[in-house]
Amino acid sequence: MRVQSVLAMARVRREADVAVRRSEERLRALVSASSTVVYRMSADWHEMLELEGQGLVADAEGPDAAWLARYVHPDDQAQLVAACRRAIAGRSMFELEHRVRRLDGTFGWTLSRAVPLFDADGRIVEWFGAASDITGRKRAESALRDLNETLERRVALESARRAKAEDALRQSQKMEAIGQLSGGIAHDFNNLLGAVGGCFELIARRMADGRSGAERYISAGQDAVRRAATLTQRLLAFSRQQTLDPKPTDANRLIAGMEELIRRTVGTNIAVEVVGTGGLWLTTVDAPQLESSLLNLCINARDAMAPVGGRLTVATDNRWLDERAARERDLAPGQYVAICVTDTGTGMKPEVVARAFDPFFTTKPIGQGTGLGLSMVYGFVRQSGGQVRIYSEEAKGTTVCLYLPRFIGTLEERAAAEAPSAVETGDGETVLVVDDEPALRMLIGDVLEENGYHVLAAADGAAALSLLGSDLRIDLLITDVGLPGGMNGHQVADLARASRPDLKVLYVTGFAEIAVSGHAHIEPGMDVLTKPFEITGLAAKVREILER
Repeated sequence: MRVQSVLAMARVRREADVAVRRSEERLRALVSASSTVVYRMSADWHEMLELEGQGLVADAEGPDAAWLARYVHPDDQAQLVAACRRAIAGRSMFELEHRVRRLDGTFGWTLSRAVPLFDADGRIVEWFGAASDITGRKRAESALRDLNETLERRVALESARRAKAEDALRQSQKMEAIGQLSGGIAHDFNNLLGAVGGCFELIARRMADGRSGAERYISAGQDAVRRAATLTQRLLAFSRQQTLDPKPTDANRLIAGMEELIRRTVGTNIAVEVVGTGGLWLTTVDAPQLESSLLNLCINARDAMAPVGGRLTVATDNRWLDERAARERDLAPGQYVAICVTDTGTGMKPEVVARAFDPFFTTKPIGQGTGLGLSMVYGFVRQSGGQVRIYSEEAKGTTVCLYLPRFIGTLEERAAAEAPSAVETGDGETVLVVDDEPALRMLIGDVLEENGYHVLAAADGAAALSLLGSDLRIDLLITDVGLPGGMNGHQVADLARASRPDLKVLYVTGFAEIAVSGHAHIEPGMDVLTKPFEITGLAAKVREILER
């Protein structure tokens, strides 16, 4: 029995040895057939153990010793040592892509992975790893990066070229707009000046002949002047240089007051709907200019729906624009009142929308519009701190939205602060009139003297300061802002009030050099009158300032 047991044990050992040899042969065949190198390391990675058939030797020390310098790329040695130490400390798999020296002395890329083997007590006894050649993949990635960089450079160059071309196109369009602006102004003003000049000529002829009937020529001349003033205001609005008088305004109330006018203007074949949102915020705006802008938009909508008619909607809404929405509208983030005019007309092509705000650009037939309407609307809204946007689709209609900044407060607060209206006649007060236009200076002086004021006159800032530096009584300074001689009206007023702090000042200007929005430079005792103005209404403004 004992002999049989020994024989059986020997047979089991032989079978086990055969199985081990077969397993080793299979592993050796597998390793030989692959491009992967299999290796073993000591528990602390300070000794590389020989693995049969792999050509690795056991006389080299760990990764921070001589073999590291011989086989690992200098730029990757510190990274490899750090990865080894992390794996030992964490008792986890080691994994790293690094460069190694090949048999021909060149460097290639390898992906090295190793796992720890533990004894019965849970201690690491050795590491078993494999290193795969990834040089081809790395070269492909490098080539792809180079290609991407090349493409990015090409895209950047193409984008820069396109941006330059777009800038050139925009500049060309601006020059074209300026040409249209100059030509339109010359055409319209020649017509108006011809009407005014002809009226004066006929009036003079009838007066010389002693004939009556000059009233109709006077009326025609005044009408031409009013149309010239309207054209000028539109140009100033386009250039954002008109003098505004912004006040807290309830847009719902303003539109309700215009509704009947809008209905009469657009005609009976267009259904008008006003949709005012409840709890609409107040906005700070020049109300008459807003009315003019809305009426202009309604007229454009009417023309877009001619001759068949359609539906016109005027709607209001509160809009809180976050950073993204504000950036899309070229506005600062915040609260705005939106007023939108929508029609069911022909709509606009994208290229028409892009140029809709250009001066004298119009798609209407010759003689049917100046092309300044939308330019005026855009300039007015931008000067008021808001924005205009057009949303249009061909054959479906157009929506034009005005975004105006919100006013925090109530109408009652502003109404309580308003000054009461004043009478027109004076009481012997002295008014200094400063204007470089002799005719206007004369007219202002004559009107004020007729209304009981004593008038002094000066053609420029130096002459005005000479009078203001004297002992003469001067109760009010009326000055143009744009004066010759290097000193504007605002500077004259500042110097005058330094020695005469109680001096009242009335700026007469056609531009917005002062008081553009919110009357930023207007102090107590100052006011603004916009050119052109009705000369007979000047006395009322003077009386109001003096009694304020």
